[in-house]
Amino acid sequence: MDEQGLEDAAILLMSLGEEQAAEVFKHLAPKEVQRLGETIAKLRTVSRERVDSVLTRFDNDSGEHSMLVSDTNEYVKSVLRKALGDDKANLLIDRILQGSDVSGIESLKWMDAGSVAELLRNEHPQIVAAILVHLDFDQASSVLKQFTERQRNEVLIRIATLDGIQPTALKDLNEVMSRVLAGGDRLKKASMGGAKTAAEIINMMGSSVETSVLDYIREADGDLAQKIMDNMFTFDDLMKVDDKGIQALLREVQSESLIIALKGATPELREKIFKNMSSRAAETLREDLESRGPVRLSEVESEQKELLKTVRRLADEGQIVLGGGGDDEFV
Repeated sequence: MDEQGLEDAAILLMSLGEEQAAEVFKHLAPKEVQRLGETIAKLRTVSRERVDSVLTRFDNDSGEHSMLVSDTNEYVKSVLRKALGDDKANLLIDRILQGSDVSGIESLKWMDAGSVAELLRNEHPQIVAAILVHLDFDQASSVLKQFTERQRNEVLIRIATLDGIQPTALKDLNEVMSRVLAGGDRLKKASMGGAKTAAEIINMMGSSVETSVLDYIREADGDLAQKIMDNMFTFDDLMKVDDKGIQALLREVQSESLIIALKGATPELREKIFKNMSSRAAETLREDLESRGPVRLSEVESEQKELLKTVRRLADEGQIVLGGGGDDEFV
């Protein structure tokens, strides 16, 4: 979500009132709660016109709910405590309002990648791997980008060979981390890690890092590297998606994001995209691509990663078929 979207969502939540906003927060992921909470905390005054515009978009009665709260810090605290309970809310409140660090494996989900990387930087790669498989793929990827190339590679090869997590394996962490393991010996081994998990994380890291990691793993274990590659889906792999899948994807992607992502695409992939659009839309996209000046590689890779997230979501929903899609797959 861009800055404009975040502010609109924050305005809506502040207009709903604490009880209703708390209900919304219960359905959001930790990262979404943090970003929205930070945005709410920063907002002080908002024009009535903007409030009305936001509320109209969500079919709310702007006349009844256009006044914002007077103390945004207290509002954030109250809403988060109602949504998450005191313990989780206090962790996030500290993060948003005071910027203090939080602890525990579950709590890492509420922290930014730089802070997580700093906390884990001196841990053994096996410990880091055991922790990162608990995080979302994009958060784990962002953490690993903070590491040196050697550290990153050593962690990823361990993630790829991890076949589960025994609670006792995590007890070598420092005191700050160990408190979340209370009663862990009674837990069953969790199914985490493996080639697919490593592939999902590598997918989020960009092509330059991807090549380095796979070369390192290939030297250590060629079969493992192939297993990881079999589970990866890159931007260029959109060539393997059928026309119906491409059309489903295009319905989900904003034109500006598509333009930036396609700046780094092969001519063949561009043509595949064009042919799955109306002639008028394709012509407009061609003109936009030609008129757009140079774009930073980091920006292109960022938009491509966002697009791949949409691809994976559509695949989970059955709208797109990924990988192994040979002609003999359907009869």
